[in-house]
Amino acid sequence: MSDEDIDYSDIPPLGERFFERARPYLPHSQRPDYVELDHDIAVWFHERSDNYPHLINLVLRKYIEIQQELAD
Repeated sequence: MSDEDIDYSDIPPLGERFFERARPYLPHSQRPDYVELDHDIAVWFHERSDNYPHLINLVLRKYIEIQQELAD
């Protein structure tokens, strides 16, 4: 069945208020690597790179290396 064949007539349209309050959500089972960052931290990284997830990864990797060196 294609989208054009689906009858949506009994579903009311979603108003502006719905989209203002809507937030993306994935259940925990579908996001095993998900880490919630404080807003200011996310903004700081995002302002420095469009590829901010990679930048965050680099910082965390460096932190691990330093901790391992200190442990030796």
